[in-house]
Amino acid sequence: MREVSFIKQNKANWLEFENYLYYGKKVQPDRLADLFVQLNNDLAYAQTYYPKSKVNVYLNALASNAYLKVVKPTTVYGSIIDFWATDVAQITYKYRKLLWASFILFFVILSIGILSALYDESFIRPILGDDYVDSTLENIANGDPAAVYTNGTAYGDIGSFLGITINNIRVGLLLYISGITLGLGTLKILFSNGIMVGSFLTMFYKEGAFAESMSAIWIHGAMEIFGMVIEAAAGLLLGLGWLFPGTLRRKQAFLLTGKESLMIVMSTLPFTIAAGLLEGFITQYYNEMPFWGSLTIILGTLGIIGYYYLIYPIRKYHNTTLRLEDIMVNNEEL
Repeated sequence: MREVSFIKQNKANWLEFENYLYYGKKVQPDRLADLFVQLNNDLAYAQTYYPKSKVNVYLNALASNAYLKVVKPTTVYGSIIDFWATDVAQITYKYRKLLWASFILFFVILSIGILSALYDESFIRPILGDDYVDSTLENIANGDPAAVYTNGTAYGDIGSFLGITINNIRVGLLLYISGITLGLGTLKILFSNGIMVGSFLTMFYKEGAFAESMSAIWIHGAMEIFGMVIEAAAGLLLGLGWLFPGTLRRKQAFLLTGKESLMIVMSTLPFTIAAGLLEGFITQYYNEMPFWGSLTIILGTLGIIGYYYLIYPIRKYHNTTLRLEDIMVNNEEL
């Protein structure tokens, strides 16, 4: 049988299995069992007659994902491991374009904040507040531009860590939950934070304290801001599920993207806690450590979170979440 005829003959069953695996469509248990058996038969046929074809890769991916979801037994421990090693990576790979769009959007907003602060002398104070600007200028004049991180709190380092972490979790949840407003609330918060960060960076640059302040701020800021952008992507996903349901009913699409976006937000919690630990216990010693020490922490934390969300999912799921449309070289012929 020609490969095109093979795909045409079986694509309805494959699409039904796709909709169950990737989009949460309901399938009766008996029908699911039939589909699973047929899928494995089709895979065996493809491996025999089309060993180097994309249809073989596609069916192998579909069968592997089906096994993980339908057959593989789970334990509490196994579920936790699978969540971090498999589930989050699968979801972030599925929505990788949205993640990248969120990063691009943030950097556009950041650039707007930087340019506005550079060319408008009156821009920074309304954004950051007079008290904060005045205290920062005083710290710069005293030779400690990031003194806000070295003064500690009345409750010591642990109190500082808890306060910072709780606030960052609050901001992250707000970015996510605001997605229920069709993403507009998430965009508003992301815009506000992007402009604020841009103004913040520009203020230090104008005062000639950019390098020293950055070696302090980005010790915790790399994970903190990266996590914020991921949480914004989750909020946008929540809104897009309602706006663009695709082949699903609007309620089904909203529930599916709601579950997936919540998993993305939950995955950022360890990084948020790690950022709080760094800000509460490490950043305050920035002026006592060599520049290479700060740089190692900054690049290390950025590398860890960047690898987990942007590289690891591609390495793990490239060619394992193919859809039928990916192998249909000539749609008209099919």
